[in-house]
Amino acid sequence: MGKIDREKKTIKLMIDIYCQKKHGNKKGELCEECAELLEYAHKRLSFCKFGENKSTCSRCPIHCYKKDMKEKVKEVMKFSGPRLIIYNPLELIRHALNK
Repeated sequence: MGKIDREKKTIKLMIDIYCQKKHGNKKGELCEECAELLEYAHKRLSFCKFGENKSTCSRCPIHCYKKDMKEKVKEVMKFSGPRLIIYNPLELIRHALNK
């Protein structure tokens, strides 16, 4: 699995956790707002100028997220990041090593 695909998997997992805990949705089901955020994040990753050589978005010199979407993603990551240790510790380790 390439770097972009891993990033997509990680953001999906984080949004799933967030939507499940904050919006009361079942695992794997997203509300409209979270589905829109996931689609946006996946699109940004798909069109990343750096491709497989990309760093994490927080270290990227190009900020391609719109301000409102960036804030939403930050909120999701702040909430879901620490919970990855419970839901998927291996993904947390992979994500941490890719920084």
